[in-house]
Amino acid sequence: MRWTHARAVWTMVGVTALWSIAGIVTRQLESAQSFEVTFWRSLFTVVSLLVILPLYQGREFFSRLFYAPRVLWLSGVCWAVMFTAFMVALTLAPVAEVLITMAVGPLLSALVARVFFGQRISPHTWWSIALAGVGMAWMFALPSTAATASAAPWGTWVALLVPTAAAVNWSVVQHAQTRGESVDMVPAVLVGAVLSALCTLPLAWPLQASAPDVAWLALLGLVQLAVPCVLVVVCARVLPAPEISLLALLEVLFGIALAWLGANEVPSTQVLSGGTLVLLALLFNAWWAQRLTTGDRNT
Repeated sequence: MRWTHARAVWTMVGVTALWSIAGIVTRQLESAQSFEVTFWRSLFTVVSLLVILPLYQGREFFSRLFYAPRVLWLSGVCWAVMFTAFMVALTLAPVAEVLITMAVGPLLSALVARVFFGQRISPHTWWSIALAGVGMAWMFALPSTAATASAAPWGTWVALLVPTAAAVNWSVVQHAQTRGESVDMVPAVLVGAVLSALCTLPLAWPLQASAPDVAWLALLGLVQLAVPCVLVVVCARVLPAPEISLLALLEVLFGIALAWLGANEVPSTQVLSGGTLVLLALLFNAWWAQRLTTGDRNT
């Protein structure tokens, strides 16, 4: 199959739709709790990738993984944090708050690259970071009630681990690539899923998920994570990073809409207004980066 730009764009739209089902599927669970939810999803992701990756990269995939550079294993640790924190956050906070908090990842990546690797941050990214910060502050400046004090803030802080780990992940991988190391992100996803399953199993024990819960979580492992991660790698060979970041924002819109329509989880006006500022900041940053990339190609 020849991967044209249009095919890659529509594939990314489909990827974001698959990513976005996590919230509504989590709301269908009967008995599985936070760490057990994470364990089953990570386990089924491992099983799915062990089938998909040898078909996608050949039987020599396992030998390459054994001799992979250390940066791939560090990337795997970051993926494990992302997998675990995301599912735990969904059990503690509304879907809209989790997705909007995760969306600040590209801006956090710029800050991490600046602080630890000395990379320059462009003025438009600084403005985007400031606008997103205002949006986050407004979104979570909620009145302190018993419900929000016990659940929502914890869910928000746990959700913030996802873009933080993602920022460290991308920065470490990019730094390694500038030094000539080749890092395949798909095996790192497998490593992350294995670590997530191993770390959450003791916390999830004894397992209490019903058969329908396990079926839902198997769906997440295959359809919401394993398949999209392979498709994103393929799309990244055709689409520039700013365009992928822009298309990835559709996950926020799809996820909130699905939770709203399918689970009657209506986001508050304050979350919607603050989230709009965050999304506008990300849209502006991605649009400006795409504009700069297009200008460089035309010169």
